[in-house]
Amino acid sequence: MSQQKEHIDELVQLCMAGKQSAQLEVYNRYYKAMFNTALRIVKDTALAEDIMQESFLSAFTKLHTFKGEVTFGSWLKRIVINNSIHQYRKQQKKNEVALDEVLYKVEDNDGIASDHVFTELKAQKVMETMKDLKDNYRISLTLHLIEGYDYDEISEIMNISYANCRTTVSRAKESLRKKLILAI
Repeated sequence: MSQQKEHIDELVQLCMAGKQSAQLEVYNRYYKAMFNTALRIVKDTALAEDIMQESFLSAFTKLHTFKGEVTFGSWLKRIVINNSIHQYRKQQKKNEVALDEVLYKVEDNDGIASDHVFTELKAQKVMETMKDLKDNYRISLTLHLIEGYDYDEISEIMNISYANCRTTVSRAKESLRKKLILAI
């Protein structure tokens, strides 16, 4: 077992015992990744922050249900994704649309576009174009390409059949390709 895994296991045990310093260390280790996960789904920074905070609270209060079958980070990410999708669906029912979308800027101070900046700009264009996809396409692509979930996991998260999941991801990729070609 790796030293990192052993350390997080020790932290989880200390969290179960109610040690706040261990909870703070777990929070500091995972909060950025969990915030980014929520942000990709709900597309609202304030809402993503709330979801991340609620997910940590939920994780710490339900830590006794963590069986260690998956890594702690995966277990926590599942909580964040479920909370994000729940909040997103709730938002859709109310017909609320997030007005402030996050725009990523890549600045090159010397005016010369390096390979890194060019790659960043391409990634930025893909992320911005993904925001224009239909909601189920955007969520399925985010889960598959960015978060790394397989079709079984995505179908379970989105509550759709395996075949429907594969079709949705395939159509989402094709839609993204078409939108990127039109944007050039």
